[in-house]
Amino acid sequence: MKFTNLIKKITSTKKALLAVLIDPDKFNEELIKISDPKKVTCFLVGGSELKKGNTVKKTVTAIKKISSIPVILFPGNEHQLCAEADGLFLPSLLSGRNTDYLIEKHIQSAQIIKRMNLSHLPMAYLLIDGGKQSQTQIVTSTTPLNPKNKSYIINTALAAQQLGFKLLYLEAGSGAKTPIKNALINKIAEQTNLPIIVGGGVMNEQQLITAKASNAKLIVIGTALEKNISLLPKFCKFF
Repeated sequence: MKFTNLIKKITSTKKALLAVLIDPDKFNEELIKISDPKKVTCFLVGGSELKKGNTVKKTVTAIKKISSIPVILFPGNEHQLCAEADGLFLPSLLSGRNTDYLIEKHIQSAQIIKRMNLSHLPMAYLLIDGGKQSQTQIVTSTTPLNPKNKSYIINTALAAQQLGFKLLYLEAGSGAKTPIKNALINKIAEQTNLPIIVGGGVMNEQQLITAKASNAKLIVIGTALEKNISLLPKFCKFF
């Protein structure tokens, strides 16, 4: 029920919502405790590559003990799944040509997702160059899309819709120097009807204000809060 309500909220919202990305390797309970349920729409849990073993279940369980905010898996691979989560955004890296992240990881995950009875939604994942080599780029051995090649990015998003994906994640990469431009986000929104999720490069209040002015449905913030959790109450004022 939480997952269904969350998707309805994201798809129907007229203004951007806030998601907090939690890397289990860098989990900080204090960040969860100061997250206002009226401002934070959901937690996304996952990472390109976890170094501390399978900490996803522990992280999800810990979050749910503290907060009522929906906890959604955002896995980097088939090992980052757990039945305790409220749902799963199932990403396919359409910006790259590494078959592992286009389909192979999904094949390896299929029976796990079925066994766990995880509510899920297929999500097209587009990695766009944010001016800094991202962990996603390193782990997946793929090249991010050039933000100057707008027509190719737009056509990739349109292809995602035609293929049946239900969400579109535009990712500039963790700690990106340059967030994704609103002009590109808005053009994609004009060409498709997919709810757009945007992440990467929002490190301060001004960048958040700019991102909120786009047609994104959900803005994801992770790195900035890993570095300074006191930014969260300041960010929440804009939601």
